[in-house]
Amino acid sequence: MASPQPPARCTVPLVEICLTEFDLACLPETGAVFDRLLALHPGQIVVDLSGCRHIDAAAIGLLLDTHRRLVRAGAVLTLRDPNPRIRRILATAHLDRVLPVVGAPPSGAGGLEEEARPGPAARGRAPVPARQ
Repeated sequence: MASPQPPARCTVPLVEICLTEFDLACLPETGAVFDRLLALHPGQIVVDLSGCRHIDAAAIGLLLDTHRRLVRAGAVLTLRDPNPRIRRILATAHLDRVLPVVGAPPSGAGGLEEEARPGPAARGRAPVPARQ
């Protein structure tokens, strides 16, 4: 008798999620959603923060935990279009050095465009041309 085969792993290249609330109050539900997404074994998870007005330390902890789990699986967590206040919070926590943060996709685009896909986190400063 043949031994049963383990179930095939479902691998998806990209999963996008849009969060409008991301703080301690909604962390159990959000954490459960991330657990389900990670079970799909995605190559990349994009968290769209364009509609989110607040993020707290508990949410940052969940992002870091999700990032760690994805890195172990060879995948990437990307944050998309956080508002200026959340960008400052991410910068203060140095999370922008760990996770790729990208702007909004061009209108009419269905997901990340090839040139917007994150690579390794950039370090240092780029020269800015002077205005004339």
